[in-house]
Amino acid sequence: MAARAFQALVLLWALALPAAAQAVVTTEDVAEIRAVINRQLDAFRRDDAQQAFALVSPDVQQAFGTPERFLDTVRVSYRVVYRPSAVAFLGLTVIGQDAVQQVQLTDRSGSVWLAFYAMQRQRDGSWRTNGCHLAQPVKTIPT
Repeated sequence: MAARAFQALVLLWALALPAAAQAVVTTEDVAEIRAVINRQLDAFRRDDAQQAFALVSPDVQQAFGTPERFLDTVRVSYRVVYRPSAVAFLGLTVIGQDAVQQVQLTDRSGSVWLAFYAMQRQRDGSWRTNGCHLAQPVKTIPT
């Protein structure tokens, strides 16, 4: 439910932007975006704060200040991102000059989460993560 509401909001926002403001995201870009997220998840698995921090946008780096502070925040507040037991890439939505990659993450207890990674293209053409929004697991109640 929350994921659908978010997707609807993203779509409305994207449609409201002028066509000229939309980024062009190629098949190669999608592959690179997914590779960046995978490299960051791998860095978290290894507790490699430097590598994980190197994959976030300059704005995020400035907000956290140090790789260690960034890793500590992920470890405490984004547990499923820090140690997912399963990862599946879903759709990608372009919003202005940025892209949002939806990722299904499963935590160690088997709960499924949706992560919406805001991805930002850098001046050199590379992609970096610019934030991650987690949607709480939804429980289905049989009727």
